[in-house]
Parts: sequence; structure tokens; C-alpha cells
Amino acid sequence: MEWFIKFARPAIGARPIAEITAPEILAILPPIEARRRHEAAKMLRGAIGQVFRFAIATGRAESDPAGALKGALASPIVQHRAAIIEAKAFGGLLRAIATYDGAPATKAALKLLALTFVRRGELRAAEWADFDLETGVWSIPAQKMKMRRAHRVPLAPQAVAILRDLKPITGGNKFLFPSVRSAARCMSENTINAALHRLGFQKDEMTGHGFRSAASSMLNESDLWSADAIERQLAHVDTDSVRRAHARADY
Repeated sequence: MEWFIKFARPAIGARPIAEITAPEILAILPPIEARRRHEAAKMLRGAIGQVFRFAIATGRAESDPAGALKGALASPIVQHRAAIIEAKAFGGLLRAIATYDGAPATKAALKLLALTFVRRGELRAAEWADFDLETGVWSIPAQKMKMRRAHRVPLAPQAVAILRDLKPITGGNKFLFPSVRSAARCMSENTINAALHRLGFQKDEMTGHGFRSAASSMLNESDLWSADAIERQLAHVDTDSVRRAHARADY
């Protein structure tokens, strides 16, 4: 409903919902796609569809024109970000991170990415309130996740040690990694990649997102872990809706 109010109402105006047509809805979505917000455009179409389904159920409309737009949106182009996926080379990356002489919080962020392989945005937005250092679990709320599903990250002893060392530095703030300009905001989205560049890794060699590719590649190749468990820890959502509904194991 919030998506509908924010984007659809200004474009369509205050009219009976039954009068709104599929072409009018379609006209709303391309400007969002043009800003490379493909997922946002799909979410908006889905939200508008929910509004129409409610209208149908309450007798305010007879059909859902948003449903006719399935397939009308462009699929995002998958960008393969640079990553070090060979174990020996990744060890070199970890040794380089150990020598990082920049901000202690940035160094901690690099280490935690290697140990947790969460998305860069999830790490940047991490709050101290989300962590239980006694049980070693990081509970990420749904609103901070890309797919809007709550996610639990088990913390290795090394990760807990990093967090305990970080606590005296940023523990007085909301965020683990506050911005250098304002503690009310988290660190810049460019901080991780800038730190990797400072360590000598160019953007075509390694990126912040590359830690996820590295983890996926090395964990799968090790043959020590269930592929389902790896996908779950990467917070990937199964495209099979039936399988997704039954896949509730926390591994």
C-alpha cells in the first residue's frame, strides 16, 4: 500500500480504482526501471496488484490490470563482480587485510565480510542490537535484507573476537560501522571497495560483493557442505515456490 501511495497515486490521481487501466500502471514503471531499480519496479507492480486484489475482494473492482503486466518489465542484466575464488589467492587477500593500516572499523568490516559473506549493504547497516555475542548469532531483520526475509548468521569464534575488539571503538553508536561524517548514519557504500583498492586490489580483481562469490565457490568445491545450506547462508531465495515454502531448516 505504501508503494501504491508513493508512486501510483500522483501519476494516476484520485479516481475510482475500477477505472484504472493496465497502460496507466505500465506508464508508472519504466521511470523506475530507467534508474536501474528493476527489483523496485517489480515490487511496485506486485504491491499495486495487492491493492487491486483487495479491491476485488471488497467489491470495488472486477479485475486486476497489474496482473496483465507480468513479463512486461525488463529483466535486470546480471553483473558478475570481480572476486578471488581460488583458496591460495584468497589466503593472500586475508593476509593483506591483516596488514591494513586504515580505520580499525574498516579493517574489522573487511574481516567480517570474509567470515560471514553477507551482502555489503547488510554489513554496513549492521547494528549492535542485532548481535548476541554470547550465543554467537547475528540476527538480521527482514527490512535490512534484499529479499525482505529475516536472516540468521552464525558467528565463528574469530568473528566474535573481532566484534569484541570493535565494541570499545564503536559500541557507543547504533551502527557497528558508523559514517565518519555522522554517527547517525552507517559507513559509505564505497568504503569497502576503497579499502580493497588501498590494499592493491583493483576493481577487476576483488570487490566487496566478491566475498560472497568466493565463499560460494570455495564452499561448494570443498564438498564438505550441503549445497542447500550454502545457499541458505548466502540468503538466496529458492525460485521454486513449493520448495521455498517447505525449506525452513536453519542448518
